[in-house]
Amino acid sequence: MARHEQGQVNLALLAILVILIVTGIWIWKRLSLDTQDYIVDQAVPMAAIGLALAALLFIPIRTLRRRRAKYRERAKLLTRFERETAHDKRRDLAFSLLEINGYRIDGLESAVPALKEVFVVTLQRALGDKQHRMRGMAASHLGALQDRSVVPLLVKALEDDHAYVRSCAALGLGRLRAAEARERLKTVMEHDWDQTVRSRAREALERMRE
Repeated sequence: MARHEQGQVNLALLAILVILIVTGIWIWKRLSLDTQDYIVDQAVPMAAIGLALAALLFIPIRTLRRRRAKYRERAKLLTRFERETAHDKRRDLAFSLLEINGYRIDGLESAVPALKEVFVVTLQRALGDKQHRMRGMAASHLGALQDRSVVPLLVKALEDDHAYVRSCAALGLGRLRAAEARERLKTVMEHDWDQTVRSRAREALERMRE
């Protein structure tokens, strides 16, 4: 039923467009040559300039609106994170906070200690093969906090049984630009059996040279 109604709407819009085009052509043919010349020489360029100015104004306004919407969403998530007591829900909110913030801590400075605690606990306690995604996400998000005290924990995570966790640990070390882990990352890049892990280790080393 919904598809049928959508089809009717599309046909109606097409009919309106055809009518507007036909009407425009009919009006144009009945204009005097002087009026047509004026429209071509003056009105069209002015309209084009107006559209260009409108587009230039629209882009920053849209960017500002999106930024404000992101800030509002971040504020809501931060409030929920600070009020939440259940670890699993705090963990999911912590992941969402950093993701919506582009994996930066700008605007989240006050929450960094709590975020670190959640990620550290997740990395250490989310044991077992079925929990590897939680461990991996915790490792990569830890690197985004720019707290170098977690470097030893991430280096240890490079030895995790699951390749996903190892690759995320390398990503976290790259985000930290942890030069003290350079030799360990070189070893991982050269000897880890998983190609993704090797690539992440190489990317981390490249970020340290930037």
